Amino acid sequence: MTPETSEVTADLMRRLDDLLSADDHERDTRYPGPMRSRQPVHTVYVPGDRYHAATVAEWRSAALECLDEYGPIDAHVPRRSQLPAGDLDAKVRAKLSREPIEDLRIDFEDGYGNRADSEEDEHVVAAAISLSDSIAEGTVPVAIGLRVKSLEGPTRRRAVRTLQLFLSTLLTAADPAVASPGDGLPDGFRITLPKATSVAQVVAMTQICAQLEVDHRLRQRRLRFEIQVETPQAILSSDGTTLLSRMIQASDGRCIGLHYGTYDYSASVGIAAAFQSMDHPAADYAKAVMQVAAAGTGVPLSDGSTNILPIGEAADVHAGWQLHARLVRRSLERGFYQGWDLHPAQLPTRFAATFAFYRDSMPAAVARLQRYRSRSAGGIIDEPATAQALAGYLCRGLDCAAISEDDIAALLEETAPLDRSVLEGLARR
Repeated sequence: MTPETSEVTADLMRRLDDLLSADDHERDTRYPGPMRSRQPVHTVYVPGDRYHAATVAEWRSAALECLDEYGPIDAHVPRRSQLPAGDLDAKVRAKLSREPIEDLRIDFEDGYGNRADSEEDEHVVAAAISLSDSIAEGTVPVAIGLRVKSLEGPTRRRAVRTLQLFLSTLLTAADPAVASPGDGLPDGFRITLPKATSVAQVVAMTQICAQLEVDHRLRQRRLRFEIQVETPQAILSSDGTTLLSRMIQASDGRCIGLHYGTYDYSASVGIAAAFQSMDHPAADYAKAVMQVAAAGTGVPLSDGSTNILPIGEAADVHAGWQLHARLVRRSLERGFYQGWDLHPAQLPTRFAATFAFYRDSMPAAVARLQRYRSRSAGGIIDEPATAQALAGYLCRGLDCAAISEDDIAALLEETAPLDRSVLEGLARR
């Protein structure tokens, strides 16, 4: 390269930097990459008047009793590989004993219904005190939160009143010695905003959270929320654009998830009740839009629920298990790593289907990452983005205890480690 060429190139690069620096900053801000914290595999919804400090223990006992009576679970979960008989059932039992619920939502919306203000106030206070007791006992799931009513006109004041009362009660009752440093909230606390139909509602929730942080002397952005995608307006607004991308950006970094609402959304687009389901084409379209809108933002996705419960006679339980396991597996294969569970009898299939998903493909994922890291020849040549996806897949499996670092190490054909730190480096390149 001649001096003249070098000067031209340097001048061009300065002009390019001037032209693109603002674009670089905006892209980095809007699309920071994959989320860096653990995503729960499910969210359990419990009506606000039924939640108490022993709820998690009760769900554990009920799930294990169901497994004792109608198991083992292995025969009712779709598999892609052959593992020893009883392996899956044993792992599910261990998970239920140790961590039966990963994410719990105390629900004051549809699962609770419309009540007199005095009645809802009483239940809100009781739920907040129960959560404080759980914090003190160390029995709070990795994530927990509150679903209030929507911010539409008829329920707006009730939503804000419930949130204010819950927080003030919890923060007054909490013991700072066992809560998160600097406040009385559990680490994984979040709020659920249901039936979002406009960007303005997300802006309003952001302002509510900011004001509550000031009122209760919480650190900035301590309160975060999920947006429930339950209306066609969120998918396609009146001007023909999707609102979800704008909703995420309007949250000022507070959005911690997009959750699909199976039945509200299906009903809103005119699907007959008998055909409302997580795998309906209308549901797939909405979730595909959610997936594209959230890609690269670090905002995780959650699928919805099935209301066909595994209860009743043995044949009914097994049919419900098989349906739930198939739907959970279907969601996982489509990149939705979380879903809703409505009954303790769904916990065995939630964990069994999730564990099978990660264990089935673990050997191939480990082998492909080994080839990628060593740049060795093989039947598959993976791009860096695929290596990132493979590592992220294994990290998720580790998070929920479907697999362990020992499981991965046993598959390695070389001395180079593939432990959690290495996987996280690859997943968040």
